[in-house]
Amino acid sequence: MCLAIPGKVEAIDERSPLERSARVRFGGIAKTVNLAFVPEAKVGDYVLVHVGVALSTIDEAEADQVFRYLEEMGQVEEELGPPGAET
Repeated sequence: MCLAIPGKVEAIDERSPLERSARVRFGGIAKTVNLAFVPEAKVGDYVLVHVGVALSTIDEAEADQVFRYLEEMGQVEEELGPPGAET
Protein backbone atom coordinates (compact mmCIF):
# COMPACT_ATOMS: atom_id res chain seq x y z
CA MET A 1 0.00 0.00 0.00
CA CYS A 2 1.33 3.46 -0.83
CA LEU A 3 0.66 6.21 1.68
CA ALA A 4 1.54 9.87 2.04
CA ILE A 5 4.10 10.12 4.86
CA PRO A 6 4.71 13.34 6.85
CA GLY A 7 8.27 14.62 7.05
CA LYS A 8 10.17 17.74 8.08
CA VAL A 9 12.04 19.79 5.48
CA GLU A 10 15.70 20.10 6.54
CA ALA A 11 17.28 21.71 3.47
CA ILE A 12 16.13 22.95 0.07
CA ASP A 13 17.90 22.82 -3.30
CA GLU A 14 16.41 25.32 -5.76
CA ARG A 15 18.03 24.61 -9.13
CA SER A 16 14.86 25.76 -10.91
CA PRO A 17 11.13 25.91 -10.04
CA LEU A 18 10.57 22.50 -11.66
CA GLU A 19 13.66 20.92 -10.09
CA ARG A 20 13.11 22.23 -6.57
CA SER A 21 13.92 19.47 -4.09
CA ALA A 22 14.49 19.06 -0.37
CA ARG A 23 16.11 16.83 2.17
CA VAL A 24 13.14 15.64 4.25
CA ARG A 25 13.43 13.75 7.54
CA PHE A 26 10.89 11.08 8.48
CA GLY A 27 11.87 10.19 12.04
CA GLY A 28 15.27 8.49 11.68
CA ILE A 29 15.12 8.36 7.89
CA ALA A 30 16.05 11.15 5.44
CA LYS A 31 15.12 11.23 1.76
CA THR A 32 15.39 13.63 -1.16
CA VAL A 33 11.91 14.81 -2.15
CA ASN A 34 10.58 16.81 -5.11
CA LEU A 35 8.90 20.08 -4.00
CA ALA A 36 7.37 21.13 -7.35
CA PHE A 37 3.80 20.84 -6.00
CA VAL A 38 4.52 22.85 -2.82
CA PRO A 39 6.37 26.01 -3.90
CA GLU A 40 5.49 27.59 -0.54
CA ALA A 41 7.42 24.94 1.47
CA LYS A 42 10.42 26.19 3.39
CA VAL A 43 13.00 24.74 5.79
CA GLY A 44 11.29 23.69 9.01
CA ASP A 45 7.91 23.01 7.37
CA TYR A 46 6.23 19.62 7.41
CA VAL A 47 5.11 18.09 4.12
CA LEU A 48 3.09 15.02 3.14
CA VAL A 49 5.17 12.91 0.73
CA HIS A 50 3.98 10.23 -1.69
CA VAL A 51 6.41 8.36 -4.00
CA GLY A 52 9.10 11.00 -3.57
CA VAL A 53 6.89 14.03 -4.20
CA ALA A 54 5.63 16.46 -1.54
CA LEU A 55 1.89 16.90 -2.08
CA SER A 56 1.04 19.47 0.59
CA THR A 57 2.32 21.23 3.67
CA ILE A 58 0.80 20.39 7.07
CA ASP A 59 1.27 21.68 10.61
CA GLU A 60 3.56 19.93 13.10
CA ALA A 61 0.73 18.57 15.27
CA GLU A 62 -0.96 16.92 12.28
CA ALA A 63 2.38 15.51 11.07
CA ASP A 64 3.09 13.98 14.51
CA GLN A 65 -0.38 12.45 14.69
CA VAL A 66 -0.21 10.92 11.18
CA PHE A 67 3.32 9.59 11.77
CA ARG A 68 2.22 7.93 15.04
CA TYR A 69 -0.72 6.27 13.28
CA LEU A 70 1.55 4.98 10.52
CA GLU A 71 4.05 3.61 13.06
CA GLU A 72 1.22 1.83 14.90
CA MET A 73 0.08 0.27 11.62
CA GLY A 74 3.66 -0.79 10.79
CA GLN A 75 3.63 1.22 7.57
CA VAL A 76 6.63 3.52 8.11
CA GLU A 77 9.35 0.94 7.39
CA GLU A 78 7.30 -0.58 4.56
CA GLU A 79 7.11 2.80 2.82
CA LEU A 80 10.52 4.27 3.70
CA GLY A 81 12.82 1.40 4.57
CA PRO A 82 14.55 0.67 7.89
CA PRO A 83 15.67 3.47 10.25
CA GLY A 84 18.96 4.99 9.14
CA ALA A 85 18.13 4.53 5.44
CA GLU A 86 19.22 7.55 3.47
CA THR A 87 18.55 8.41 -0.18
